[in-house]
Amino acid sequence: MQSQDVAQRPAPPSPAGPVVDVEQAEAALVEHYPRLVRLAYLVLPPGLGRSRRVLTAHALTQRALPRTRTPAPVIPAQSTGRDGDPGYALVRLQVLRTALEAGLPLKAKAWPKRSQLPPLLPHVWGLKLFPRSGGADELSLDQRLSTLSGPARAAYAMRGLERLTDEGVCKVLAAAGVADPEGAVLEADGVPAQYGLLDSPEFDPCSLQARPTDLMRRRQHLKAALVAGAALLACGALLGLPGEGWGPEGAAAPPYAQNPAAQAALDPSKLTRMPASAWRSSARTDFSVWPARGDLTGDKALLRRALAVWARPGETVQVSVTPGTLSGGPAGPPQLLYAGTVDAARVVILYDGLRIARYAEPKDGTQGAVLDFARVDGAGRAEAGAVVLGRSDGNVRYLTAPWVRKAGERDLMKPGSGAMDLALTDGVTAPLASPALRSGPCSSWNVLQVADGTRTRLLTDLGELVPARLTAGRPGSPREVSGAAALHTWQPFACSLGTVRSAGVRSVNAWAFNEQPLPDASGSAAWVCTRAETWRGGGARVLAQFHTPGGAYGAAAAQAENVPACGPRDPHVLAGVLWKAKAGDWYLLAAGSRETASIRATGGVNGAARNSLLTVPAEQGAQAQLKGTLKDGRSLGGLR
Repeated sequence: MQSQDVAQRPAPPSPAGPVVDVEQAEAALVEHYPRLVRLAYLVLPPGLGRSRRVLTAHALTQRALPRTRTPAPVIPAQSTGRDGDPGYALVRLQVLRTALEAGLPLKAKAWPKRSQLPPLLPHVWGLKLFPRSGGADELSLDQRLSTLSGPARAAYAMRGLERLTDEGVCKVLAAAGVADPEGAVLEADGVPAQYGLLDSPEFDPCSLQARPTDLMRRRQHLKAALVAGAALLACGALLGLPGEGWGPEGAAAPPYAQNPAAQAALDPSKLTRMPASAWRSSARTDFSVWPARGDLTGDKALLRRALAVWARPGETVQVSVTPGTLSGGPAGPPQLLYAGTVDAARVVILYDGLRIARYAEPKDGTQGAVLDFARVDGAGRAEAGAVVLGRSDGNVRYLTAPWVRKAGERDLMKPGSGAMDLALTDGVTAPLASPALRSGPCSSWNVLQVADGTRTRLLTDLGELVPARLTAGRPGSPREVSGAAALHTWQPFACSLGTVRSAGVRSVNAWAFNEQPLPDASGSAAWVCTRAETWRGGGARVLAQFHTPGGAYGAAAAQAENVPACGPRDPHVLAGVLWKAKAGDWYLLAAGSRETASIRATGGVNGAARNSLLTVPAEQGAQAQLKGTLKDGRSLGGLR
């Protein structure tokens, strides 16, 4: 409110101009009605809410007609146009004066002014009316104007809408009763001069959208009205008009009609918040027992924006969704996992039982807001170990589970170098290098190592909200990548994780299914199968890889999608590769899992072996078809 900016006494007399008839004032009001209502809407205090501001702006403009012939104020006039019309000058001054009065605080020992009360007319029953939403620039301007006093908003509006000079603005403000017009003009200088945006639909109370009010509340009110009768009708004028809910919705799109359950899902006060120790006694250890952490968990405005953008992201919001994840709004109030400042952004992490949603906005506004979704249904203790808070400058920060006692950074390609400790602050890790953000050759693959006192796990960033869990061992009974053997299994194949970026990966298992002596007696090659399981169940990606002694990287021999090979349902695989010896000779090398009884190659290369390994001389570029037989008599085709 602007009690110190607008004089409480009657407006000081202004130099008298031409006498204006009521008919002349009415003609000016009707002709310039949209501009006058827009001016009133911009000057009215934002705390009224958009719907009430619309109705109040119309009411004040319609009450601006004088009752009798009235001298018009002398104001700066242009040579042509509305500013030379004394009738327009008169009604504009009255609109401005009452709009400023509407922002004055109510006093206990004085009757409120008419402009300070909700208007009796116009009145719309059962609907909320508000201007159409503009773009990010209009939203930013509206937020900046909301920080100004009423006189400063009036100064900005008259500069933009009326094209008045600062001297002219001061004269009009003085005539409207503003105690310090020069101070109001100086305060308005703090907002960038984006006057063209004032013509946007964002600030046009004559071009409106209509939405219903709370339907359930209306029904309850109707029942109460039938019971209370005349007594309720007498008090109805004091009920006022509904406000704007829980505050500005930032980068969200305009609201749609919603049922009470959907409305409750957007109420920050209804967010689920778990106690810090809930995970210690719970039968479940997943995201549902994470406590709410972060320095902004009490910022209801931020939480409101995050919920509103989740329900209906605006056109400027960047939305990313992992494959197989629904992006619609929550069915009920979600659980708050985090709300805080991360590097140069404000971040909110929410969980609805099926999905993790991450909302992030810049510290200095909502332009550039992002919304990320990840599917996490069925997550257990192993998969609910961490969530990505943010990525910047090639690094990633995680929010770890409450049971994580220690975190570290490890390079998969250097299994003997150990893990570097990462600081944990209220579950938030220090930044570590993210392989998902790296460009150029793959020379390292940094992963997050977390320990809960009983187990140590490795999680890798694959460009999604939830990092993928890494395991090693036979399908159906994989183990964590913590011992030396498991770490050395992953070493040559770490860079192959780049092939499953942004694929909705839940976990990746590496299984060394066989070892094959090389025909030139230079050592033995390792056959490893990596299988990336997804959160949606289907879409698993399988790679059979081949690694020779001394090589830094493994080579992909075969790959397939949506096949059971290398998985718990069918832990068998057969793959082959053309290999060139140091002497220049070419060979077809093929291997199956150790339950393979025989292998046969046909096509460009012919050969057979009565075990799980096949070595056959071949020509460069030859192509062969592989077929194997398991010890139980079942056939096994080559991975493809």
